[in-house]
Amino acid sequence: MIIQRRPDIDRFLAGPGKAIRAAVIHGRDLGVVRERGQSLLLAVADRPDDPFDVALLTEADITSDPGRLEGELMAYSMMGGRRVVRLRLGADKGAADRLAAEALAAHLDGRFNPGAFFLIEAGALGRDSALRRAAEAAQACGAIACYEDEPGDLARFTREALAADHLALTSEALERFVTRLPRERGVARREIERLILFLGPGRQGAAGLADLQGFFGVEPDASLSDAAIDAFGGRPGAAHAGLRRAAQDGESGVSAVRALGVHLGRLRRIAVLQRGCAGVQAAVKASGVFWKSEREVGRQAQAWSLGDLDRIQAALLAADRACKQSGSPDQLLAERLAITIADRARRLGL
Repeated sequence: MIIQRRPDIDRFLAGPGKAIRAAVIHGRDLGVVRERGQSLLLAVADRPDDPFDVALLTEADITSDPGRLEGELMAYSMMGGRRVVRLRLGADKGAADRLAAEALAAHLDGRFNPGAFFLIEAGALGRDSALRRAAEAAQACGAIACYEDEPGDLARFTREALAADHLALTSEALERFVTRLPRERGVARREIERLILFLGPGRQGAAGLADLQGFFGVEPDASLSDAAIDAFGGRPGAAHAGLRRAAQDGESGVSAVRALGVHLGRLRRIAVLQRGCAGVQAAVKASGVFWKSEREVGRQAQAWSLGDLDRIQAALLAADRACKQSGSPDQLLAERLAITIADRARRLGL
């Protein structure tokens, strides 16, 4: 059965009931998938840390040994608790998707240990996925699709995490912090943990925007981020210098290409939001741009169209593949890509 409303999802994760014998949690944001999977595990397993109660399998485990999944689902807990089989899959369809779907159907038919709980965590599953179809059609299985966090979600779990350490932010500081958080849940959690350490547990009173200036000034991968902004802003010399500084700090050409791809993705997100009638400033904030770069990125967003970004995307993917080949001059390839992007940006008027 499909579970999609947040209150229903929260209730299900807190305790699905004995009638529910399986769950499929999937989505592009694996951080959210893992968090929800862990919450459900804690709700259904008597001893979640006991390897005799909980079996953890991966896609590689079941494709290399197709009979292993069936064996784990047949097993019983040594201590009499509820047996849980936790399977982690990627998003790609194929043998693993088919094997998991077949095992799920057999388990729900009662062919294995009827008291076991089958928990499957996967990447984004399309509507043609056999596993997704089987989960959504079964009343004894919960099917939960996880989507990218919205700003409201980020604000909510930021407040919750800070409150656990008796910390708080003013509304202005919280808004600023949330606008620069990455949308991937696991990365966002680490950034919140970094903020807690910066503020210091037990701090008195809510921290304001002025209190966070030092935190905002510490931007990870600054040289690569700056180089990407310079490239898309039509400044080839500055972009080249930034990549050289990053290389001296030990960053690879692959990382440099990835940073250029991240910036391209932000410009693409801004363009899509603008198509949905969002203003430039609001779209820039929603895309998670570092606050000191908002004005420059907004300037770039007005010049780069989705068509222009698509053309650069092709060059970026080619450079990424080339960098990952054995013995390739990855740093040179990244620098060449940055110069190509900067040249295109200049022709767009930047």
